[in-house]
Amino acid sequence: MTVKENLYSLCLAFIDSRLLVVNKTINDIQNALQSETKSSAGDKHETGRAMLQLEREKAGHQLAEIEKQKQILQKINTEVNHQKVTLGSVVYTSKAHYFIAISAGEISIANEQFYAISIATPMAELLLSKQVGNTVQFRNETITITKIL
Repeated sequence: MTVKENLYSLCLAFIDSRLLVVNKTINDIQNALQSETKSSAGDKHETGRAMLQLEREKAGHQLAEIEKQKQILQKINTEVNHQKVTLGSVVYTSKAHYFIAISAGEISIANEQFYAISIATPMAELLLSKQVGNTVQFRNETITITKIL
């Protein structure tokens, strides 16, 4: 398995684990809403239901975000190596290594550290369309692109 395929599958696993957590949260909220019975303290009951509804709405937004991230990952072809930085590129720089895909944080592969970052992050925006040998300025530091996969 190539580095890019490895990074891709780890990002997919990251999304799947988030999806499990959000689905469990939604199910728990649904069960709580169904099992909650009207008590003598009516206002307290209504407040509790309203809070659960807000939690369900929040989980729904998280679910939509996960679906967007999954769609972004599906656009990546791991078999293509790029000449310029774009979605799906693995970018080696003088500072760190990046996988331009989704924001999944730090990933370690064969004792190498990579940062899975969204195309909308400040670093990705700087790197986009750049080639090997190009430099970018980030936080008063000059960073050189040394390799692109």
